[in-house]
Amino acid sequence: MSAAADPDPAGAVALGDDPAEIHPAPTGFVSRFVFARDHKVIAKQFLFLGLGFLAIGGFMAMLIRWQLANPGRPYPLLGKLLFPASGGVISPAAYVSLFTMHGTIMIFFAITPILIGAFGNFCIPLMIGARDMAFPTLNLLSFWTMFASTATLTASFFVPLGAPSAGWTAYPTLSSAIGTPGPGQTLWVVAIYLNGASSIMGAVNYITTIVRLRAPGMHYFRMPLTVWGFWLTAILNALFVPVLAAGMVLLFFDRVLGTTFFIAGSTIKGGGDPILYQHLFWIFGHPEVYILILPAWGIVSDLLSFFARKPAYGYRVTVWSMIAITVLSAVVYGHHMFVTGMSPMLGESFMLLTMIISVPAVLLFLNWLGTIWRGAMRTPTPMLFCLGLVFTFGIGGLTGLFLADIVSDVYLHDTYFVVGHFHLIMAAAVLLATFAAIYYWFPKLFGRLMNEPLGKLHFWLTIVSLNLVFGGQLLIGYAGMQRRLYDPSVYEFLRPLLPLNRGITHAAFVLGTSQLLFIFNFFWSLFRGRRADANPWQVGTLEWTTPSPPPHHNFDRIPLVLNGPHELANPAAIKHLHRDWLAQNEPLPADADAGDGDGDEKNRLV
Repeated sequence: MSAAADPDPAGAVALGDDPAEIHPAPTGFVSRFVFARDHKVIAKQFLFLGLGFLAIGGFMAMLIRWQLANPGRPYPLLGKLLFPASGGVISPAAYVSLFTMHGTIMIFFAITPILIGAFGNFCIPLMIGARDMAFPTLNLLSFWTMFASTATLTASFFVPLGAPSAGWTAYPTLSSAIGTPGPGQTLWVVAIYLNGASSIMGAVNYITTIVRLRAPGMHYFRMPLTVWGFWLTAILNALFVPVLAAGMVLLFFDRVLGTTFFIAGSTIKGGGDPILYQHLFWIFGHPEVYILILPAWGIVSDLLSFFARKPAYGYRVTVWSMIAITVLSAVVYGHHMFVTGMSPMLGESFMLLTMIISVPAVLLFLNWLGTIWRGAMRTPTPMLFCLGLVFTFGIGGLTGLFLADIVSDVYLHDTYFVVGHFHLIMAAAVLLATFAAIYYWFPKLFGRLMNEPLGKLHFWLTIVSLNLVFGGQLLIGYAGMQRRLYDPSVYEFLRPLLPLNRGITHAAFVLGTSQLLFIFNFFWSLFRGRRADANPWQVGTLEWTTPSPPPHHNFDRIPLVLNGPHELANPAAIKHLHRDWLAQNEPLPADADAGDGDGDEKNRLV
């Protein structure tokens, strides 16, 4: 923690008054906007990079859905431009590349940069009362390594034999030089490695910043739950991304140098084991689910409290639940491999551990309901997206129990049921939290408010169509439709599902089209939106004590933290300050302790 505190009547601490402690803002264009070391600028760079790839990945989803609903028909308008060799029809080869790159882009190049790169960078220093990240130069390198990763992945579209096509998991032997020839898959491996390197740089920075740079008084149980989410995510990234990196290095050697780490020994003398890759991938892959969802949980836990206008129900239980999930996430990966022929005893162990992880998840969910219950709820756009997450996460979490059980998983494993479950958790819940974060912190990021009516229309179109799409996938998966099929209509037993497939596609196109509202709202508000004051949502976390947008150095004086993050509906604040919230660095009026004697007037620490 920083130097010793010296409280003053304004609730700030006499740190940073020495001008030498405040780094001057850069003046040149390159140092301000390109190779910036300011965490807020880097956050915006991650945000725009991630939004660009979110649009690309989302468009690929539209192409996939078109093929499933209209097999063999040219894609309208853009088909002949994108697939000239087949007259606008999506070929089988193009289809497998599409679902490979859709999954890869959405997980590694859209959600990760937006949620972790952008909002982790923006929120952590501001919410803990720091002037920047612990290692600003490492932060800069993290973004540009991510940029190099995206450039490498983009290049894979334009090489001989085309884009990667081994699926987003890239299982050998499908991803070997024989299974997927050409440099496209090799570039994919390099891109994922660079992406992991960027994530590890960010993780080291996030962990160090939270441990070392919290403002005086900001002990761990006064941190906003958003910060807890990013912190636990960073720990998982630091522990498990290197495992994926090891898998990528070995796969690169197999493809380029002719080694046989992942070629079965029964096939080649002295060969390796393709199942080894699955172990390496899922040791990272299952924590990756929580790497992406923990920040979403943290953000939603805070925002539900802010807009319900009451303290978060069970703050400490929520924190310990997130910690328990973080620990357990390291020992449940085997449920992704029930059908690989693992020992039944090992399979039952993974099944039990997977069931156990649902306990803290349920506690988290119940705390959200407790926070909402009997609150003085306000429903601006960020709150609507949070409520949407609570609904979709509830459904998605319940469907996960079927996949945790070995018996039902053997039937459902390779079906669209997995796709529906995965998207309800990873796409729906994380995407809804991402939108909530964008609408909520947009005023602090850019100094302007997004348009509320457009935001609410965007929410309702999104939440309805999204649940139709992924709920429909659960149904067709339960009915037996396998995933990754190019043309389900050629199988007689799947033909009755074709009308449902068309319905899912119609909903998917509504979902895709409704995102145009968000794009318009985002850019229109960026230049023409109503100017935001410092605290438009009337909440007390530290970022809202700074101007919108914050200055280069964040805080003129490092704040002294006196309260928890959810000091809402405090009777003393209502009585003496005529508002229902207290800032984290704001003391109650001097006579508050002597108020009506019920004890509520004291600065309540969560």
